[in-house]
Amino acid sequence: MDDRALEFLGDLLTSPSPSGYEQPVQAVVRNFVGTFADEVRTDWHGNVIAAVNPGGSPRIMLAGHCDQIGLMVKHIDERGFLWVDSIGGWDIQMLIGQNLVVWGRNGAVPGVIARKAIHLLSPEDRKKVPEIKDLWIDIGVKDRDEARQIVAVGDPVTFELGFRRLRNNLAAAPGMDNKVGAWVVMSALQQVAGQHPQAAVYSVSTVQEEIGLRGAQTSAFSIDAQVGIAVDVTHATDCPTLDAKQYGEVNLGAGPMLYRGPNINPIVYQRLVELAAREEIPVQTGGLSRAASNDANVMQISRGGLATAIVAIPNRYMHSPVEVVSLTDLEHAAALIARFCLSLTADSDFTP
Repeated sequence: MDDRALEFLGDLLTSPSPSGYEQPVQAVVRNFVGTFADEVRTDWHGNVIAAVNPGGSPRIMLAGHCDQIGLMVKHIDERGFLWVDSIGGWDIQMLIGQNLVVWGRNGAVPGVIARKAIHLLSPEDRKKVPEIKDLWIDIGVKDRDEARQIVAVGDPVTFELGFRRLRNNLAAAPGMDNKVGAWVVMSALQQVAGQHPQAAVYSVSTVQEEIGLRGAQTSAFSIDAQVGIAVDVTHATDCPTLDAKQYGEVNLGAGPMLYRGPNINPIVYQRLVELAAREEIPVQTGGLSRAASNDANVMQISRGGLATAIVAIPNRYMHSPVEVVSLTDLEHAAALIARFCLSLTADSDFTP
């Protein structure tokens, strides 16, 4: 990954984007694609839609959601402690003892979240998994009045953001789900730009996936594409406690996952597999026996239906502060999708 691509990824991962509050990360996306896309717009929902050759045929929609799970301030008590609710799906145990950031009107406000010390927990309490209603955020203020000067009810909260390189070209950060998807679709679009595609290629940094696939639904309707690829993360099984017999064999660094199943157009899938073999791009394959829990779900049934595929990035420890992916997998996913887009012509037929 070259320096500019790495800088783009780092900017994505250090910009907050809880569902419904994606503006900072979307500004990063617009800044990146503005140098090469023929069209860039942000719709009223917040989706950033960038296009290359918008007058071409067929129309292809590449979707990578940029939103991450988070919290929302619901109440500020008289001592200035913040009580919150979840945005997206949380394992509450991941929150305890974490450094958090409240994104207030005047910028980032650092805080911590914890519970009673182990010394003060009863034997019964030690066996219980806390609920979100049992946890509070401490931002270090004296009282409610001081808290209200810097935070407000409705402010979003994330883990402390950052980006760490690991060995073997792996990287860890909160929000890999799914800022890496936004990176892939915009990087694929960059590779397509200047290559004179016959197709119209629309890359979308979609919003609000974590609370119901909402941004993909609205943007798919407005683009009215015929072909769609959703890029999201998938559970890597190359770590302890995960059974490949149940979840499939999914390894970091072995290439992006291409799924088969009812949410996938078989012709698009086969074309991706053949292109990967021809271009010597490593991929992994897996089965998905139901409609996906990502943007491909709503894309497939938008308007008259898109011929849909899923290109997934293996991810360890999803929805945690230490999600781990392979940067090599990201590069291979972008390269494969770019080749796919460049291979389409106006008479491409994806009828099963």
